[in-house]
Amino acid sequence: QVQLVESGGGLVPAGGSLRLSCAASGRTFSNSAMAWFRQAPGKEREFVAAIRWSDSSTYYADSVKGRFTISRDNAKNTVYLQMNSLKREDTAVYYCAADRPPSPLLGGSYHRAAGTYDYWGQGTQVTVSS
Repeated sequence: QVQLVESGGGLVPAGGSLRLSCAASGRTFSNSAMAWFRQAPGKEREFVAAIRWSDSSTYYADSVKGRFTISRDNAKNTVYLQMNSLKREDTAVYYCAADRPPSPLLGGSYHRAAGTYDYWGQGTQVTVSS
């Protein structure tokens, strides 16, 4: 049974930083892509960043490029999202997701689509105050 468990959310002032974690278990993810999505109240779930487990290649939404960094720790089977220079518009519930292997090269609509991913965590709230 695949489980994705997020942690690290909280309340942070604008300009601050947070690091989210997603602990994965239940199967091997070596040929999968792991992604972060977010959903603000009244809005659709949107893609934030993805990482391919096999080669650590990364892919970001334009809105977070240069501010957020996605990474992974093989030994801990954990994916991270380091968020710097946070803005009020980053306020949302952040979700971790995994697709079914093999995952193709990152980039394009495939990894930006929520429907690509079969496994989801429960979400962690990030609130950025002014």
